Amino acid sequence: MRFGQVSPADAVGAILVHSVRTGGIAFKKGRLLTAEDAAALDRAGIGRVTAARLEDGDVGEDAAASRIARAAAGPGLDVAAAFTGRVNLFATAPGICVIDVDRLNRLNLLDESATVATLPASAPVEAGQMVATIKIIPFAAPEAVVARAEAIAAEGGPLIRVAAFQPLRAALIQTRLAGMKESVLDKTVGVTRGRLTAIGSELAGDIRVDHAEAAVADAVATAASSGIDLLLIAGASAITDRRDVLPAGIERAGGTVEHFGMPVDPGNLLLLARVGGMPVLGLPGCARSPKLNGFDWVLQRMAAGIPVTRRDIMMMGAGGLLTEIPTRPLPRASTPAAEPQAARAPRIAALILAAGQSRRMGALNKMIADVDGKPMVAHVLDAVTASRAGPVTVVTGHDPDAVRAVLAGHEIRFVHNPRYAEGLSTSLRAGIAALPDDIDGVLVCLGDMPRVGAETLNRLIAAFSPQEGRAICVPTVGGKRGNPVLWDRRFFAEMRGLAGDVGAKHLIGLHADQVCEVAMEGDGVLLDIDTPEALHALNS
Repeated sequence: MRFGQVSPADAVGAILVHSVRTGGIAFKKGRLLTAEDAAALDRAGIGRVTAARLEDGDVGEDAAASRIARAAAGPGLDVAAAFTGRVNLFATAPGICVIDVDRLNRLNLLDESATVATLPASAPVEAGQMVATIKIIPFAAPEAVVARAEAIAAEGGPLIRVAAFQPLRAALIQTRLAGMKESVLDKTVGVTRGRLTAIGSELAGDIRVDHAEAAVADAVATAASSGIDLLLIAGASAITDRRDVLPAGIERAGGTVEHFGMPVDPGNLLLLARVGGMPVLGLPGCARSPKLNGFDWVLQRMAAGIPVTRRDIMMMGAGGLLTEIPTRPLPRASTPAAEPQAARAPRIAALILAAGQSRRMGALNKMIADVDGKPMVAHVLDAVTASRAGPVTVVTGHDPDAVRAVLAGHEIRFVHNPRYAEGLSTSLRAGIAALPDDIDGVLVCLGDMPRVGAETLNRLIAAFSPQEGRAICVPTVGGKRGNPVLWDRRFFAEMRGLAGDVGAKHLIGLHADQVCEVAMEGDGVLLDIDTPEALHALNS
């Protein structure tokens, strides 16, 4: 890759390395410079820019990141579109992050140009949570590095996957001693049920017996014959030895104690056993609290279908110090730090504007005009539903029954704009007002742009990052801006203040520092169908 300062004319077709904001120009780094851009730079009096130009043997940052991501991602992961050399992997369901750490390290040791960052191995994840990010550091990576990274990621099974939680039916045995309050046992049931529910499982039984070996053995035998998947035992007194009441009762019932103790605090006094093919866990005292402890680590892995062996438990020490115990001398911190929020995929709604009167089309409502054997607006809806955007809201106005009819059968919300004749702004206001409160942004799609595909929408979503100054994402072809546009929710109030037959285009100019231009292939983002001639050309 050639890298350095050149004149604007010599930078045509190269990548802008540093953003330029001056004289009405707002070109962000990573922009592929066009002849029009070079002319604008000349007019602004900029004689030199730093640019990068790929050479033979280079793989562009987006292509390189996409190749490595596809090779690394296993089941339970959604591979996002690439942007600025980054591809994020998101969990498709709640579960456990499974990573081949040795292979991950080998990949990251290949070359400084290619990196893969993940959550900690065995971390629990929610649906939509970011699990990994693949980032190409410069604007391109050598083909040899990309190919070798793909090979490492693909060998021996998935490099990164999410083992989804499977529903378990568990029973809880609790022992009691004289004077022990039933409220303590009731609370333990509630906490245990909450833990199981959080991972999609259920507490199917609650058995309470005296804290005695024979009573425990009878309860274990009863529970084992009830068709459960997992047995949990909470003792009135913590287990102190393999020969204590709980392990002795398990063995008396025909079970086997596989391991006692774990290098996780809190949670040290956990017992791993088995009765027939059913796992049995003797719970540490901290399991009566909803706070994270070693029991959670074991329970989550079992629910994800990941076997937990004696060796597995003994290797949980790295990261196993989970919290500070206040009674210890010299606590390391007086106030626990706030937990960082897990990164997740942005929640991007889609708004399809289909309310116009189609005056230039004559008597034909262009929204239901045939394009390749399907109504025009149906093409737009198909692209949206195939993308990462959702939920979907369609704004109707002129001929609303016809629009509803051609879009029937989809999980979408319709909003009627009775003031559609007053212009585009009224439809935009009606649509914005109907969006749910929990979204991060919205893709505003025009119902007369049937050549915009799901990949275009996904690339806009991948570019969206308000924290990095990419709060308005605009597609471009050859430097010319088109539609749809992705807006951060911070602009909704301004959109609700629009008036007349205008959209939100002028807001892009007002917030130029938040605009991200996203280069697209093909001219679909520039092609809206307004006339019979344009419709005929589209179908020709």
